Amino acid sequence: MDGSLYVYVEDVRDEGAGRVLDRVAGYGLRQVTVGAAGQASRDVTPHGASRVTLRADGVHFPPPAGLFDGLRLVPPVQPGAAGRPLAEIVAAAGERGMTVHGWAVFLRNVTLGRADPEVTVRDCFGGRGHPAGLCPAHPDVRRYAVALARAVARQGVAGVVAESLHFGGFAQGYRQERCFVPLGPMDEYLFGLCFCAWCMRRATDLGVKAEVAREECTRIVGAVLDGDPPAQGEVTRAALTAYAGPDVVAYARARSETVTSLVSEVAAAVGAEGATLTFLDGTGHHKGHADGLPPAGLAAHDAWQLGVDLVALGDLVPSFGVPAYARDPARVADDVAAYRRSVGPDRELRVVLRPGPPDTDSADRLAAKVRAARAAGGDRVDFHAYGLLPYRVLDRIPAALGRPGRPGSA
Repeated sequence: MDGSLYVYVEDVRDEGAGRVLDRVAGYGLRQVTVGAAGQASRDVTPHGASRVTLRADGVHFPPPAGLFDGLRLVPPVQPGAAGRPLAEIVAAAGERGMTVHGWAVFLRNVTLGRADPEVTVRDCFGGRGHPAGLCPAHPDVRRYAVALARAVARQGVAGVVAESLHFGGFAQGYRQERCFVPLGPMDEYLFGLCFCAWCMRRATDLGVKAEVAREECTRIVGAVLDGDPPAQGEVTRAALTAYAGPDVVAYARARSETVTSLVSEVAAAVGAEGATLTFLDGTGHHKGHADGLPPAGLAAHDAWQLGVDLVALGDLVPSFGVPAYARDPARVADDVAAYRRSVGPDRELRVVLRPGPPDTDSADRLAAKVRAARAAGGDRVDFHAYGLLPYRVLDRIPAALGRPGRPGSA
């Protein structure tokens, strides 16, 4: 059950490819999942050269000739990409008999969204206040996603790990968020739905009253913004039906056709390049990212909120990434088991755990979560992420995997 460690290119640039890969091998792992196409962030990096790393939107390699010719959207190129750092990592891994997967953030890119707002999410009021959110229904975004998948697959990686290949949520609209109006979970969900012309058209073609849904969202969210009390409780189909009506729920459910068809195109493109697609569902990340205490609804059951139909994707995608960001090993087991039931018995499940805070406070807890993931049907356990954690936290990995191997060498 050999898993991988998520690694950022900036971390490798600081420490050197050979040093990082030798340390990863010391953890008992023979795979790395490297950020080939990332998003803007500011991260505290405990063993990085500057201890704080600024990351930019874009790819860590020169885009292959011809792939983006004539496309409306072209990925920004990261500083230092001309030096081909990803190729250096792939080569160094090959020398060590290690496998590299290319991790790519697809539809969350504030640089592209700010430059061309028409390809971003359009809320029920007609605003484009989600510059980081590229809309998966927009034809130019879909062409961009397919080209980006091909570009990453051509970097000599065994597989492409696709993050954000679905709709996003309201809270991920921009780098810094300020909201002094108390929005409840359902109000945030309605405010995050996209009502661009392409989304409206797709929903209408499926028999949904898209304009009625938009008007209901405008009425409900507008009232809360004007001072009405927000709705309480988790977002479920039943609760949303009672709060916003069946047309809104039908509109939200129709988004799964948009995502399923896009993922199908991307999976075919990656396969044509001789690589394997791993679909990384963001639901578990959203639910537990802040504190490792996800609300009651299991990630697999709530994936529909991002337009993700796991049953349909189980027929199209060979591998799934399952961020199990929870402190409780029993919750990890429940989430993994629900994914297994949804995608079927023959799909690979790569369970993503965080070895340190806020999910994990000890080596024993990490080991318990690894056992829970395995027992519930996880095929591999991946760990996130090398550059974000002190070495002493990363050193929990070998024991958690049940291996006597040494911690990563300094």
